[in-house]
Amino acid sequence: MALPGARSPRGSLMVLAAALALVTGGTWGIQSVAIERLLVLDAVSTAHNWASYLAQSVDDLEQIAEGNEPTAASRALLRRIQKVGSIFHYNVFDPGGRLRMTGSSTAIPDDAPTIRRHNPAAAAALAAGQPFTAAKTGTPPDSPAFFTEAYVPVTLDGRTIAIVEVYVDQTEKRRLFHTTFLLAGLALSALTALAFGIPAVAWFRRSREKIRAEAHARYLADHDALTGLLNRDCLARQLAAVLVARQGDRKLVAVHYVNIDRLQDVNDTLGHPAGDEVIRTIAARLRDLARGGDIVARVGGDEFVLAQIAADRVAADKMARRIADAVAAPFRLAGREIGVTASIGVALAPADGEDEHVLIKSAGLALHMCKAAGGNGIRYFAPEMDRELQDRLALEATLRAAVANDGFELYFQPVVGMPHERLIGFEALLRLRSADGAAISPARFIPVAEEIGLIDRIGAWVLGEACRTAATWPDYLRVAVNLSAAQFAAHHVRDTVAAALAASGLTPGRLELEITESLFMDANSGIMDELRSLKALGVSIALDDFGTGYSSLSYLWRFPFDKIKIDRAFVVALDDADGNGETVLRAIVGLGRSLGLQVTVEGVETARQLAFLRELRVHQIQGFYFGRPMPAREVAAAIMADFHRASAALPAEAARRA
Repeated sequence: MALPGARSPRGSLMVLAAALALVTGGTWGIQSVAIERLLVLDAVSTAHNWASYLAQSVDDLEQIAEGNEPTAASRALLRRIQKVGSIFHYNVFDPGGRLRMTGSSTAIPDDAPTIRRHNPAAAAALAAGQPFTAAKTGTPPDSPAFFTEAYVPVTLDGRTIAIVEVYVDQTEKRRLFHTTFLLAGLALSALTALAFGIPAVAWFRRSREKIRAEAHARYLADHDALTGLLNRDCLARQLAAVLVARQGDRKLVAVHYVNIDRLQDVNDTLGHPAGDEVIRTIAARLRDLARGGDIVARVGGDEFVLAQIAADRVAADKMARRIADAVAAPFRLAGREIGVTASIGVALAPADGEDEHVLIKSAGLALHMCKAAGGNGIRYFAPEMDRELQDRLALEATLRAAVANDGFELYFQPVVGMPHERLIGFEALLRLRSADGAAISPARFIPVAEEIGLIDRIGAWVLGEACRTAATWPDYLRVAVNLSAAQFAAHHVRDTVAAALAASGLTPGRLELEITESLFMDANSGIMDELRSLKALGVSIALDDFGTGYSSLSYLWRFPFDKIKIDRAFVVALDDADGNGETVLRAIVGLGRSLGLQVTVEGVETARQLAFLRELRVHQIQGFYFGRPMPAREVAAAIMADFHRASAALPAEAARRA
């Protein structure tokens, strides 16, 4: 008989079973909720880290959010970092919530959905300045079985520049958590320990992955993704530490600012992947040059810095030359031998600055001066470079203002036909004045316009204005316009010339285009094709500054030029005592005649020079002897003066013939 109040074994077993079931079920439920919560927190952390790195690394993220296409570099970077944190898709919205870019190649329709319309709850959270996260289930393969969708605002300098929608694949992580707990739950003897162990394991895994992700993010924040070198910010921090450590030391800190010359040519010829390989190769060579305590960083697309602790100026100079040699050493790429050169600017601490930013700026100024001098060299910083840079920046500003506000002016220099010395046309010459009205030499501003990419717009204006002005002259007068070799790089010179002729109504036969021998420095069949297309318009092509440039003779028979213009240097040489000037001029004029070309001589300033050229029977003459360049408003008077001279000469000519 059972004792009063006693519980039967069956009942105790049922209670125990119920308790175990309650504990097991409750633990499973608690753990399931905890797991889901941990997954959501992990997704939020991953999304925040990804968005933070996106804001630091994608330079044009704000422009992307404004609807602009990302640069190729940004797209490549986004593809590389997308894998961090199991990101399988992302969208970029502008601060107002309108979709601007997706992680796929899908085009953005004009009526792209907004966050408010697509996800009101997310829009409400973002409006309150909070991120929004939601766990979702999907159907493979269209989407992961379990994923988290997060909307994260991306801020810069305290303002929201974009909103990133990030999809984090957590299928495997969720399966791992549940599987781990299920297996642990089977061990009933360790139920209590496992009840605490599973969250601990999950927390440990999450913490470990978070630490790994944060370490990777810190690495990316300090290093260049393409080369693995330090980036500009990390360079500044490490250089600052070196400068502090060397205080009181007699050694120097030499900052070598390196630019790869003409890397764009490699990109244009072999493609950007080839250009990236060049950058990686040069980065490896610079890393090999560095010694203990030296710093190597990539600070721009084709720019590097090597900061060296040098015993003296001689040691710094040796390093600069070793850098130049390392960059210039050829290597094979895509079956071709590639060769580039380096422009290097060097600044030395303490003489050129003891602050890291000042020192880098000084080296950058020296590099800028090296590039302005043609590149492929080494320049050391000098205090006057800052003034030169300010002058250069002022000239760039003047050029941009002139392009925007029609600040250029055309002058016209007479061209005289021989032997009657009658006016046959004018050469259009570009003029630019500074803010104080002083004339700026074309030899100074044209190269700068080419470097900053304004030459196409300037050249189009010159062609249009010259044709429009010439259309008002008598039909027998021609106008000559100089074309820069840089204008041919865009491959639409023919269209620009055709547009100028059409807009002005000028007959093509009255337009003469002058090119210099520098155009053939990198000549290829494309240049010849463009010149032939210009000839097909009916315009004349003249080879200007003949004899002062490159191997022009080989092109005189390959392209049907109409004229060669002999540079004024040969006319000046007529006054040399050795007499070689006359011999060379005779040879060049004879060559032109034998090829059936018109010959124009520039720079004629004296009666003696004119007399000699009459003897040579050149076709045309140009120079101060017949007229200086004049503004368009004075051309009509010059034309009338020539007409009156010709009219006065008619009776004398008739009498002579009689």
